[in-house]
Amino acid sequence: MLVLLGCGVVANVALAKTKGFAGGFLMVTFGWGFAVFAAVIVAYASGAHINPAVTLGLVANGATEFGNAALGLTVPVDVLSVIAYIGAQLIGAILGAVVCWLAYKQHFDEEPDPAPKLGTFSTGPGIRNYAWNLVTEIIGTFVLVFVVIGFGRQGDASGLASLGALPVALLVVGIGVSLGGPTGYAINPARDLGPRIAHAFLPIRGKGSSDWAYSWVPVVGPIIGGLLAGWAALWLLPVIT
Repeated sequence: MLVLLGCGVVANVALAKTKGFAGGFLMVTFGWGFAVFAAVIVAYASGAHINPAVTLGLVANGATEFGNAALGLTVPVDVLSVIAYIGAQLIGAILGAVVCWLAYKQHFDEEPDPAPKLGTFSTGPGIRNYAWNLVTEIIGTFVLVFVVIGFGRQGDASGLASLGALPVALLVVGIGVSLGGPTGYAINPARDLGPRIAHAFLPIRGKGSSDWAYSWVPVVGPIIGGLLAGWAALWLLPVIT
């Protein structure tokens, strides 16, 4: 759901002859925010794990179980559960990208430029500098995971927890408009790698390269940012009861 709607808004903005063509970066950021909202809603049983960086950040923060305790659906945090969660996130991202391609198949065929075709699936930097692109992804993901942990730490004290998916969606919009310019803000390894894999194997007319030389940045950066946020939250975020 995350990737279907998120990559979908990019396709709507970037591909030729769509109704949303040239809608701009702000349309993309709001589209991704709504995609996160929808994804968190339908992923409630898993604890709304739709991002490996968040999963790893929660592990670094000392989580002992994943899932939804209110539903009685939890699993202990161990190597197998972490692998299962991240594997499921990646598979879901690939499937979402495939369905997005099906929805926009005619527009992919009509688009002569391979750049927006890859851009629909995966992120790419405005200025290619692997070190600084990595820094941007670390910072953006740190903000995401740190604030998500902050929502959980506050419990019902702020009223945000009761709103569920909405604060996370607004947070993603905020990260996009504030920190998304340099790299397109993957802030999620599965969100970038899954669609990039789909781009590589789908029979997209004139698609060009999948840019594997850059592909490690939106994977490694979010993982580092998520782990740092989890560790930092242990010391910097109080538990409000």
